Amino acid sequence: MKRTPVKKVVLAYSGGLDTSVIIPWLRENYGCEVIAYAADVGQGEELAPLEEKGIKTGASKVIIKDLRDEFIREFCFPMMQAGALYEGQYLLGTSIARPIIAKHQVAVALEEGADAIAHGATGKGNDQVRFELTAKALAPHLKVIAPWREWDLKSREDCMEYASKRGIPVPVTVRKPYSMDRNLWHLSFEGGVLEDPWNEPPEDMFVLTTDPRKAPDQPTKLDIDFENGIPVRVNGKTYGAVELVTLLNEIAGSNGVGRVDIVENRLVGMKSRGVYETPGGTVLYAAHRQLLSLVVDKDTLHYRQQAAQRYAELVYNGQWFTPLRESLDAFFGATEKRVTGTVRMELYKGNCTVLGRESPYSLYDTRIATFGDSGQLYSHADAEGFINLFGLPIKIAAMRKPEEPS
Repeated sequence: MKRTPVKKVVLAYSGGLDTSVIIPWLRENYGCEVIAYAADVGQGEELAPLEEKGIKTGASKVIIKDLRDEFIREFCFPMMQAGALYEGQYLLGTSIARPIIAKHQVAVALEEGADAIAHGATGKGNDQVRFELTAKALAPHLKVIAPWREWDLKSREDCMEYASKRGIPVPVTVRKPYSMDRNLWHLSFEGGVLEDPWNEPPEDMFVLTTDPRKAPDQPTKLDIDFENGIPVRVNGKTYGAVELVTLLNEIAGSNGVGRVDIVENRLVGMKSRGVYETPGGTVLYAAHRQLLSLVVDKDTLHYRQQAAQRYAELVYNGQWFTPLRESLDAFFGATEKRVTGTVRMELYKGNCTVLGRESPYSLYDTRIATFGDSGQLYSHADAEGFINLFGLPIKIAAMRKPEEPS
């Protein structure tokens, strides 16, 4: 295969199996300098060995950027405000991390004078689209190298053998081959034993959440305060974005909240099975939804629900840096101006339940909602005329309906 020459490549580097193999592969096949770039979006201890490992594997330098605050404030919170759920279940933890990782990968490439970027996404996955659409939007002149679409390594077992021959340690074994992707918003698992959707996930696989059956026997109650749709306090104490999500991950995870096991439709056309842990995000989505129900009018709330599905598709499909996503953010932002108040949640053995909600902008009026006397605010007699007009098309259709043949 003839390859276009490149001098310097910035690789989106995680230190996992694929990207560990890609560094020597790029050097061997392109003869180029490789800069390993890692984004800190909340992987925790996974980042500690990256610099030493990247250099030993052949990178000329390793650049690690702390993006946690930007990730939560500018990516996760807007997505949460939109109520975006892919196919009604997936809180998009992996999907939402890719545009910020790719955004700063492009920035590093421009700063370092690189003529190409590379990623470890497979030719079957969604991530290849997410990385490359971001590059097209922000630096279309950069060449993109996707080794999984070029090399003759056909499986992760092949990659493990390739790594072994070059003395590259990788955190995957044949015995435990499923893939993990972690950030501050979630932790995902796929591949290996999970490829059969009938297989139950191994219990020792989970990291962020306790087995709900082993969670505390007493429920945990939380008061979460929002200001303009942004969570700012837990139980009366103010937290920054990163600290707040970290705290909710710990509390919700210890109560077994946030596990999802789904078969989803990938952008590239196939179905895949993924298991996700999103403890803090699960609580925030639920609390935010409850506050919306209190302060947003019916027409706006219902239209938001339609727009949320489209927003989720944009995130999932890697279309973050697009005019439509920016326009939807403007719409959702406008509808969040009065999403201020407190939601009380109860966490218990995997369940996340609302106990109460209040807001200075509440549209709930007890005088109207009550089964008792509403005075001049509501007349029961008015309902008859309303029903007659609302049901008029149904009545006319029934009157005009021909008799069914015997």
